[in-house]
Amino acid sequence: MSVSKSNLVYSTNPQAMVSNETEGIPEQSGPQPGQVIKIQRETKGRGGKTVTAVMGIRGDLKTVQKELQKHCGTGGSSKNGRIEIQGDQGLKIKAYLEGKGYKVKLSGGY
Repeated sequence: MSVSKSNLVYSTNPQAMVSNETEGIPEQSGPQPGQVIKIQRETKGRGGKTVTAVMGIRGDLKTVQKELQKHCGTGGSSKNGRIEIQGDQGLKIKAYLEGKGYKVKLSGGY
């Protein structure tokens, strides 16, 4: 009988315990194989202000967002699976992410 951790609330059976190693969910914070990140410059719908959008990052967006904000010295946000950094920061972000080992493509105005 297979025991799923999502359905297990409490059990006295010692074999029902699921360890973190056998969950099958990898905890990777770095680049993943085949992952391509797109960087795009946008101004539409922002009152003429430029925003650099970073798309395609898998994993924890908030951590990467905070790293990019700190590196660029500006504000930003993450929503709908993408990171938005204030200003035209595409080349800075590209150099930073390539230094971390990500494969990066510039699009939309670069």
